[in-house]
Amino acid sequence: LRQALQMQMRFDGLLGFPGGFVDRRYWSLEDGLNRVLGLGLGCVRLTEADYLCSHLTEGPHRVVAHFYARQLTLEELHTIEISAVHSRDHGLEVMGMVRVPLYTQKDRMGGLPNFLANSFVGTAKFQLLFALKILNMVPEEKLAEAV
Repeated sequence: LRQALQMQMRFDGLLGFPGGFVDRRYWSLEDGLNRVLGLGLGCVRLTEADYLCSHLTEGPHRVVAHFYARQLTLEELHTIEISAVHSRDHGLEVMGMVRVPLYTQKDRMGGLPNFLANSFVGTAKFQLLFALKILNMVPEEKLAEAV
């Protein structure tokens, strides 16, 4: 079983998860989210069952960041990676998809520890660490070492 977690490199050089602002006109959070994701990822539909958590960002622009995760087949992952390059935001708001390294190299720096040294937007780093832990994608002791 191969596991992967994907993030996006944004126009401002920060890493984040696919998503966007949801218009309150939609019937549910998931309907709005799927509309936003459809613009960039196309083939994925999230449901209430995919919900993991929500976080409130503090500061002048308070935002509630809802975090969803979905297990995909390798074929679905490849389809998303290909469709992301053809999305209307590619090269403007999003520079590309990035797979998160779920390993630590023997030097104890390469892989996940180096990846976590990047700059993340808003609550994305916290969401990443939360997902890695709650979805058991990285053993807890390896995650603690990487952080």
